[in-house]
Amino acid sequence: MNTVPTVHTTALRHLRRIHTGKVRDIYEVDAQHMLIVTTDRLSAFDVVLPDPIPHKGRVLTEISNFWFARTGHIVPNQLSAVTLDALPLEPEERAQLAGRAIVVRRLQALPLEAVVRGYLIGSGWKDYQHDGTVCGIRLPAGLRQAEQLPQPIFTPASKAPVGEHDENISFEVAAQTVGAELAARVRDTAIALYEFAARHAAARGIIIADTKFEFGLDAQGRLTLIDEVLTPDSSRFWPVDTYRVGTSPPSFDKQFVRDYLETLDWNKQSPGPTLPAEIIARTSEKYLEALRRLTAPDSTT
Repeated sequence: MNTVPTVHTTALRHLRRIHTGKVRDIYEVDAQHMLIVTTDRLSAFDVVLPDPIPHKGRVLTEISNFWFARTGHIVPNQLSAVTLDALPLEPEERAQLAGRAIVVRRLQALPLEAVVRGYLIGSGWKDYQHDGTVCGIRLPAGLRQAEQLPQPIFTPASKAPVGEHDENISFEVAAQTVGAELAARVRDTAIALYEFAARHAAARGIIIADTKFEFGLDAQGRLTLIDEVLTPDSSRFWPVDTYRVGTSPPSFDKQFVRDYLETLDWNKQSPGPTLPAEIIARTSEKYLEALRRLTAPDSTT
């Protein structure tokens, strides 16, 4: 695993970098397009960790492209017809970007994380234990940790800058932020995407417990799916065969790293701690396993 080339940061000579996210570096291509590079960086508790995870960027890109190709009947997405061949890249840059970069349309991003929860876990479980609600949504009494909800719920969050924590908000606050009609479109589209993906994943031995989407508007005001889609970074993936209600299930996502970090004396502020080699290797394996299962032609439990 140590021999696999990794990419923690990028610096393309002939393209202007316009944004550095927790995982992605974004470059300007022209007035209508930009280049998104998915690095091997990993963030946990909204802190970018110092160690890259082998294969991670390519896995996230392949999974997102897989879903983009299958969800166009629900919502258009950011992908463009421009290829890397059209960009002014040095040979070593092309090698670095292979499999981890896409050229997308430049859109007006909405200031919301469109979170959909199908199971009661994470911050939703903590909120529910406190007052029986999740983001202002009243849920039935007596639900247990990791239990499937009666139906998926939309629980938006505000988008925070790098190093700061996203904040759960109610639908009413989301409607005040982007307008009631647009907030409803985001909600209905996000739930439709989740339900479609959850059916696909379940047939391949994966429960999608929750996920978050990001959307933008094109020049005509059409809602458009952007960023990453239904990846181990934006979702909780649980193996069907080891899922049990009442405990936090093992996962194919970066919850594995979060669980390790919870054992450390770390205040969850930057800088993040260095990860042991075995944690890096196991995390990489989990990303690759998620890709293998999700893109399998039929059930592979």
